[in-house]
Amino acid sequence: MAAPDTPRLVAVTGGSRGIGREIVRCLAKDGFDVAFTYRTSREQAETLLGALRADWPERRFQAYRVDLGNRAEVDTFAEVLSDSDSLYGLVHNAGRAYDALIALIDQDEAEHVMQVNFWSMTRLVGAAVRPMIRNRAGRIVGIGSLAALHATPGNAVYAASKGAMMSYVRAVAVELGRKGVTANFIAPGYVDTDMVAAYSDFRDRLEERIPAGRFARSGEVAAFVAHLMSPAAEYINGSVLPIDGGMNAGIASRA
Repeated sequence: MAAPDTPRLVAVTGGSRGIGREIVRCLAKDGFDVAFTYRTSREQAETLLGALRADWPERRFQAYRVDLGNRAEVDTFAEVLSDSDSLYGLVHNAGRAYDALIALIDQDEAEHVMQVNFWSMTRLVGAAVRPMIRNRAGRIVGIGSLAALHATPGNAVYAASKGAMMSYVRAVAVELGRKGVTANFIAPGYVDTDMVAAYSDFRDRLEERIPAGRFARSGEVAAFVAHLMSPAAEYINGSVLPIDGGMNAGIASRA
């Protein structure tokens, strides 16, 4: 829950559906004002916004249409963050998947993935930390992937983008920790969202590799994000935090 004497606004990229929507809801329940972005799911964004305003009419909720693959749109949203004196947290949740074998990687597509998953985050964080540093209070959370820790065939570009995010988050933690800003990287395994629908034909085999025996639920990831925004998480900084039902431990034990 938000401490009563801290700024109360958290920005979430990709907040209209999937994990992002659950993050927005969890943060709202914990007392935060929330600004979230969406790209194409306008109807879902408006539905979520209406529900939030109905449940907490005294609080501030805002949705912004931002294509993180468009640098000009990212710059515009970055200015919004930089100018917000009440900004406390930034959750970079939006992401783009791309599967291609090494010999078949398309550079334009790969660069677009890097822009959405990594470069947009660096631009937004660079803007967001300005009010956080002024307030000596801030939380950065990157929603990454277990792919940043373990390679799989056909996943080089996506894994590289999440690996870049992981290294960047740790650098932010080191650079800004003494200024009251923490930064952490959450590395989910398989989460039951639209993004993993492509794996439906062999989902059973994937679940057999997970000690918990199932994919994660969006709400489980969101609850941990909300915890990282709480006063109890003040000393968690620069951490890589798998949420994967034990999958990472199983991979490590077979190495």
